[in-house]
Amino acid sequence: MFKQILGKLPRKQSKSSESRESGSNSVYSSNTSTSSRNNDHLASSKSGNPSHTSLPGSNFASNLGVNKGSSLPQVDKLKLNGSSAYSYEALPAFRDVPNSEKPNLFIKKIYLCCVVFDFTDPTKNLKEKEIKRQTLLELVDYVTSANAKFTEVMMQEITNMASLNLFRTLTSPPRENKVLEAFDLEDEEPSMDPAWTHLQIVYELLLRFIASPETDAKSAKKYIDHSFVLKLLDNFDSEDPREREYLKTILHRIYGKFMVHRPFVRKAINNIFYRFIFETEKHNGVAELLEILGSIINGFALPLKEEHKLFLVRALIPLHKPKSIPMYHQQLSYCITQFVEKDCKLADTVIRGLLKYWPLTNSSKEVMFLGELEEVLEATQPPEFQRCMVPLFRQIARCLSSSHFQVIAFLRS
Repeated sequence: MFKQILGKLPRKQSKSSESRESGSNSVYSSNTSTSSRNNDHLASSKSGNPSHTSLPGSNFASNLGVNKGSSLPQVDKLKLNGSSAYSYEALPAFRDVPNSEKPNLFIKKIYLCCVVFDFTDPTKNLKEKEIKRQTLLELVDYVTSANAKFTEVMMQEITNMASLNLFRTLTSPPRENKVLEAFDLEDEEPSMDPAWTHLQIVYELLLRFIASPETDAKSAKKYIDHSFVLKLLDNFDSEDPREREYLKTILHRIYGKFMVHRPFVRKAINNIFYRFIFETEKHNGVAELLEILGSIINGFALPLKEEHKLFLVRALIPLHKPKSIPMYHQQLSYCITQFVEKDCKLADTVIRGLLKYWPLTNSSKEVMFLGELEEVLEATQPPEFQRCMVPLFRQIARCLSSSHFQVIAFLRS
């Protein structure tokens, strides 16, 4: 009797079966918001939890509305980056499936690229890394040649995959001397990210997606939102100049396509400059951000808004203060000159700002200031010149009596 009763009770599962079931249920639900999944990914990467490297399992097929027997990522156990994860195999090429199946295959390929590999050891997971690289290249081609509007599911998954791959903690190589002159930094070799072979294609995919005429800005702004833009801006501090170049192009395209984000982008860049000027004096992407702003300032409508004038006074002019100004002075000088050409009445404000931050002991920096002053004066009208000519000539007189040959040589040229 007791055996019959006990036989009807549910048996306790073994640990191995529990782990298999929990692994197979690790999925990316298409109904989950992009921001929450990005936060989960960032939290897991900080805590060392490898959950973000798992692939969609049994629920993946049902979410996509396909049979389990169709070509999906394999779920055999594998050691990835020293932790338990799942291996996967290449999916069919787009040319090998009917047009009706291509959007479905596109989502599956996006999911395949959500796995983030460790590139610090170039000998690990070579097969999987190559599968992912080839899949990313296929996705770039698909987005480039798209002839139908991207659905909201596709837009959500593209931005989520880009977030998982691109948004990470940036690490800087240690330096013996924390406070280095910009001239010393110019001689240093830039730090190249070992994962660039994948990062570059993800950036290219994101750029093609944003620039595509098939991407509807009204729908995409829900996924390329303020949080996404802020994380892109965080990546401008990357040591890799190749990454900063891509970010510059992508942010410029976002600014042009998503008009609703324009005030937020300008404010976010302002905050980066404030932190750089008054707190850290360390940021790798100031030059690239100023290049974007140079194009933005060029498109300002007249008369200039008070917001734009405050940006000139509170951010651009104080950027003459940091010691690393040689790294971005050319771009800064262009932005300053654009303002004076837009509104000649700003010349007095700009010249007095230059005099306020004029270098006292750095001859190379003083030559840069003289060059910028020359460009500003060319756009200055007589009434504005008369307002600032007394302090201006006093400074030029001090330069003429300088003991630095570079300063004297510039004034004589």
